Amino acid sequence: MLKGKKIVLGITGSIAAYKACLIIRLLVKRGAEVQVVITPAGKEFITPITLSALTQKPVVSDFFSQRDGTWHSHVALGLWADAMLIAPCTAATLGKMVSGVADNMLVTTYLSMKAPVFVAPAMDLDMYAHPVTQRNLQQLRQMGHHIIEPGNGFLASGLEGKGRMEEPETIVEALDRFFAEEASLHPTPPSLTGRHVLITAGPTHERIDPVRFIGNYSSGKMGFALAEECARRGARVTLVAGPVALDTPHPDIKRIDVENCRQMYEAATSAFATADAAILCAAVADFRPEHAAEEKIKRVGQTMQLQLVPNPDIAAELGRLKQPGQMLVGFALETDNEEQNALLKLEKKNLDFIVLNTLRNKGTCFQSNDNQIAIISRHGRRDYAKKPKQQVAADIIDELERHFGAASQSASK
Repeated sequence: MLKGKKIVLGITGSIAAYKACLIIRLLVKRGAEVQVVITPAGKEFITPITLSALTQKPVVSDFFSQRDGTWHSHVALGLWADAMLIAPCTAATLGKMVSGVADNMLVTTYLSMKAPVFVAPAMDLDMYAHPVTQRNLQQLRQMGHHIIEPGNGFLASGLEGKGRMEEPETIVEALDRFFAEEASLHPTPPSLTGRHVLITAGPTHERIDPVRFIGNYSSGKMGFALAEECARRGARVTLVAGPVALDTPHPDIKRIDVENCRQMYEAATSAFATADAAILCAAVADFRPEHAAEEKIKRVGQTMQLQLVPNPDIAAELGRLKQPGQMLVGFALETDNEEQNALLKLEKKNLDFIVLNTLRNKGTCFQSNDNQIAIISRHGRRDYAKKPKQQVAADIIDELERHFGAASQSASK
């Protein structure tokens, strides 16, 4: 649960200061971003150069970084952090924290901190056992701070461990457990909560007679994977599906089954009016027989002729209907001049981005559980490795979320 978390690590003048290096390495390994703030006494035990090399950030120690008036903002650090950890924390720093003695950058940052504070005390037994130290620790607990000590590990009390600093692994586990509990109590809404996404999937069957049709090899697996991924991220999904043998287990997917292009066109144009995005994954027949026979056509002679007429263009129509804030995603399956044809379709159909497939990649596209795609937009091209269609769906929805984010930023300017 530490991935992406911003941690201010305060280091004070204790012999245990060397263990701060281990704490930093463990935090960074778990994906946290660490900013060290060290007291002048702390620098007597460990050098800022060592700490900076581990965090890839300059160490903050003094109020002013240079003689030209440039200063470190303790207020900014207090707003930036998701947590402040003071490890090791000496008896002197405990006293300053409780009394509000802001005579160094660490205590000043602490007094400006908006995030939860964790304290790992470090001192000899006599100092630790002194009533003043115990009173200070108790006051910090009453203020809602988290005291990490040997014996109980997290939120401990009493004299267990004789004042030594808790081990780095236990300290980092305490932070990790705290954020995990916070996440369970205050879960972040899924990223597409409140969005309505329209998805078309599968083939269309254009009837020749009651037993024959014009169609293609599409299984619908890619479109159904996209529908499941959107629903998993909190979206309300309308899935317009051609004739496929697939289930839709997620309760937030409204499935509309159709047979041919005209039915898909009607369902898609109707649903798009309230959609935030449409992903046109279906392999729609471009043409249909002009007349479908009411009865099975008998074999007569050696040849048979079909007169075909164009089907409605679903992508072009949705591109025409698209309103500001709506996203439109297309698919292109090409056998030659792939990128050029995809870019033409992108512009012609008013798409925000297009997912390019190719039959040259063996074991992908039709009837396969895997796919290998490139995503092309007006901002460039991103190529992906071959992977299962569920993972491909996640890549595509990640791109959709990036477009939503960019549109929100543009609208707020």
